[in-house]
Amino acid sequence: MIAMKTRIIIISMLAAVSAVLLLATGCTKSFDDINTNQHELTDEELANDYQNVGAFFSQMVSRVVLFDDGSGNCLSSDYQVAQGLSADAFSGYVGLTGTWRNGVHNGSYSFVSGWYDQLFTRAFSEVMPAWQRVTRVAKEMNQPAVAALATIVKVESLHRVTDMYGPIPYIHFGSGSLGTAYDRQQEVYNRFFEELDSAIDVLMPLAEAGGKLLPDYDNVYEGDIARWVKFANTLRLRLALRVVYADPALAQREAEKSAACPMGFIETTAERAQLQHGRLTYFHPNYDMAYNFNAGEVRMGASMDSYMNGYSDPRLAAYFVLASNDNKYHGVRLGVHDMNPTRYAGVYISNLNIDRATTPIVWMTAAEGFFLRAEAALRGWNMGGTPRAFYEAGIRASFSENGVSGEDDYLNNSTLRPTRYVDRTGGGNTANPLSTITIAWDDEADFETNLERIITQKWIAMYPDGCEGWAEFRRTGYPRLFPVVNNDSQGLIDTDIQVRRCPFPVQEYNTNQAAVQAAVQLLGSEALNGGQDNGGTRLWWDRNELIGKSE
Repeated sequence: MIAMKTRIIIISMLAAVSAVLLLATGCTKSFDDINTNQHELTDEELANDYQNVGAFFSQMVSRVVLFDDGSGNCLSSDYQVAQGLSADAFSGYVGLTGTWRNGVHNGSYSFVSGWYDQLFTRAFSEVMPAWQRVTRVAKEMNQPAVAALATIVKVESLHRVTDMYGPIPYIHFGSGSLGTAYDRQQEVYNRFFEELDSAIDVLMPLAEAGGKLLPDYDNVYEGDIARWVKFANTLRLRLALRVVYADPALAQREAEKSAACPMGFIETTAERAQLQHGRLTYFHPNYDMAYNFNAGEVRMGASMDSYMNGYSDPRLAAYFVLASNDNKYHGVRLGVHDMNPTRYAGVYISNLNIDRATTPIVWMTAAEGFFLRAEAALRGWNMGGTPRAFYEAGIRASFSENGVSGEDDYLNNSTLRPTRYVDRTGGGNTANPLSTITIAWDDEADFETNLERIITQKWIAMYPDGCEGWAEFRRTGYPRLFPVVNNDSQGLIDTDIQVRRCPFPVQEYNTNQAAVQAAVQLLGSEALNGGQDNGGTRLWWDRNELIGKSE
């Protein structure tokens, strides 16, 4: 049994930061010369394990989503090539307005080497080696709770990686190098559930006793184990629903296990998982992308324009900035070739609303926890409530998290629908709305209609987490997103079905060739209709038969 007030305070914060900075990278904004430093942990850096375990835990937390650490080590460009130029755009949240490569790049489904590899590379060169170190030292110290805490962070980080690429080196990862065999995504997800189940069981007694762990190094919950268990439990539900079309029995079992957890789910802004500005000096990488990189390389997406303007959504002002041309909110389509900076990065479309000092990096919103339960309840699983109650609680939570009012009128509106997208740039890419879904819950609607309603509101609430927004679109087909204007995939990606994954990093082919070639075979064997290492191949969990079919 773990003592009620177990606290592991290793060394001063200054020493912890110094250890982390040994692993940090320099800033690079050049897509022609991507920094591929693997940040392998040397024997010297791993000396004095008991003193450094806190620093390695902090490193894991900071590398789930790459950010500027406030010490001159700019990671915004690494974030951009980790998810900004892929998941964030493919989710429909943002449009890419950089003038790179005459518009022929990830945004038009012509993948550029170096523009999609950092999520993979950083996970296996920084997160996984740090997790190994923390768990080894925790075992030596007889502190299973420390290992459990690190494992939760590992699952949060690595599920984003497998959801982008498919098979990954996970179960048999050992040395810290990338020369490791890949595992099927199905096997990886099974291990995720085993690890989360075990971590929650280990941490529950300490959580119920109000205990803390690593308070000086935990930049998410300041050592509050009860909130970590709530996060892990909500994460388990997220992953359960992720696999619902691939393994319905497993999905229901893990979801109902989460519903039975005494600690419950994330439900308030104070409980949501985010990096604390009071403990770290950082700004969201989107700030650089929106305001510093070449006068702005990302703007409001056209799909956000259609849905949020159609709903007269009060969260618009929390997410975006009015276009100065007409004081309205306007987005931009993905896959535009002629990206004239005067119009696309200028006054005709909306920039992102980011406060440099306060906008947090959020791993999981409180609203998501309610929407997850709404979908699970809609499927008839035992969640302890009705789909409508959870759905409406999710919208209320999102309004609260974004500091806006008017949720009652919003919830009761049964007439507003997504609106026509009007291209204000003069590019001629205006498009009719793809959905007619309304806001107010309808108990008489069929399953798919109410699922679309839940996922659409969940998608709005999770902004700007492109990894989750894109994953949910691929899993369910909702919300209905505008296709790319130009598809330069050479027939590898269906314009209507849209992009399903990112290719494995080129570096893997160069340094781990046999393993990555075997991984491609695993990918094809798990995919719904087979496939190769390209953006058109579906992942194991991406098995919803309705996706891509006409209404």
